[in-house]
Amino acid sequence: MNTVVSYLPNAAGAAADPGSAIRHAFDAQWSTALRLRSSTAKERIAKIQRLLDAVLAHREAFYAAGYKDFKKPPAEIDLTEVLPVVAEAKHTMRALKGWMKPMRVWPSRMTMGTKSWIQYEPKGRCLIVSPWNYPVNLTFGPLVSAIAAGNTAILKPSEMTPNLSGLMAKIVREIFPAEEVAVFEGDAAVSTALLALPFDHIFFTGSPAIGKVVMAAAAKHLTSVTLELGGKSPTIVDESADLKSAARTIMWGKYTNNGQTCIAPDHIYVHETVKDKFVAECVAVLKASYGDTASAQMQSGSLARVVNQRHTQRIAGLLNDARERGARVLFGGEVNEGECFVQPTLIDSIPADAKIQSEEIFGPLLPVIGYRDLDEVIAEVNAQPKPLALYIWSKREANIERVLKNTTAGGTCINHVVMQYAQGNLPFGGVNNSGIGSAHGIFGFKAFSHERAVVRTRFNLATMLYPPYGEKTRKLLNLMIKTQ
Repeated sequence: MNTVVSYLPNAAGAAADPGSAIRHAFDAQWSTALRLRSSTAKERIAKIQRLLDAVLAHREAFYAAGYKDFKKPPAEIDLTEVLPVVAEAKHTMRALKGWMKPMRVWPSRMTMGTKSWIQYEPKGRCLIVSPWNYPVNLTFGPLVSAIAAGNTAILKPSEMTPNLSGLMAKIVREIFPAEEVAVFEGDAAVSTALLALPFDHIFFTGSPAIGKVVMAAAAKHLTSVTLELGGKSPTIVDESADLKSAARTIMWGKYTNNGQTCIAPDHIYVHETVKDKFVAECVAVLKASYGDTASAQMQSGSLARVVNQRHTQRIAGLLNDARERGARVLFGGEVNEGECFVQPTLIDSIPADAKIQSEEIFGPLLPVIGYRDLDEVIAEVNAQPKPLALYIWSKREANIERVLKNTTAGGTCINHVVMQYAQGNLPFGGVNNSGIGSAHGIFGFKAFSHERAVVRTRFNLATMLYPPYGEKTRKLLNLMIKTQ
């Protein structure tokens, strides 16, 4: 029998203790995790196929749930939720047999006479904690990797998108026994109860602030972690860039999901000589995409809402703070908290002490910052925590190379945005504040695997180094030191 818990207050209004049900599911996965160590590629692929079939069978239900949660357009459900899961599942099923094979390693000079290889083993019982902005993609994508590596999993989706989370729980309940995959819905108390357990691996997607909480909890059990976090991802548009292409692509990357994307451009540095023209191109794109006015944009079927009123108030607070400190709204700026609507907004002339300069925006506000010296932009980027993404728009190879060599980021696109996420043959992840570890494809498989080092002796040359140590031993050691 599968275990799907909706963590709700009891009749008296006090939160019920979720710990016992969670502990039961965790304990039930122990023997399964041991058994799955010897599972075959065929068995793992069959599970991934069941998940894939279920996702495709529930497409219409995902459209309805996404609209109920934050008016997410059906096209964006397909583009950002269904398609990435389908791509991850199919790529994994095609490649898994090869990934599972032991990887032969050449002997070093110190290990002549041995045979060595890396053997990929499941980590065991895994916890996947996913966010609200792309709940299907960021729950089922990591689950594909966990299954591919031969693990059990407990899923904790966000309570902020209850319709999508409930639908995912229903799917999991239908296709997996609880001793393989279980789901716990609920608030922070559920997350706290889960993080208290000694999982073998935790895969968390969310904010850097909560990532620190997850890492601290994992440290108590020395549990390994993959942390997919966020931060303020800069975009640089130099004077040579194709401004029309840059505007169209950046506006798409920024305002898909209404800016609630961890790898969305957070702010733009644009060369002062082309800034006005670039802003005009951006405004034209926004009007063509969503409507000329705030009223028209509220009625647009192509623009999602902010996920709830609390986040709407947070984003409105960033906008108001910037305005009060002298920032100028170039386009947009309208807010309707009751409708969780913030108009796609472009801002400039933002003072350094404005909150929007230091806090991750995660919404439809986009600062546009003029610059003249690329080295000053690089210095500003390096003065901030390492971003999850950095984007460069330029036709000048020297500028592109200068940015790549003098900055660091989890991923980068040149003359594009967010495509590093779609490239399943690349590792997806951050650096320090923006994340630890990688996901997608073989990198996701390795995240949920232990790479076991194995050495097998064919003929034992090490006996020449056994005690008692004499002159021959010293000569041999001297020779080895010189020839390494």
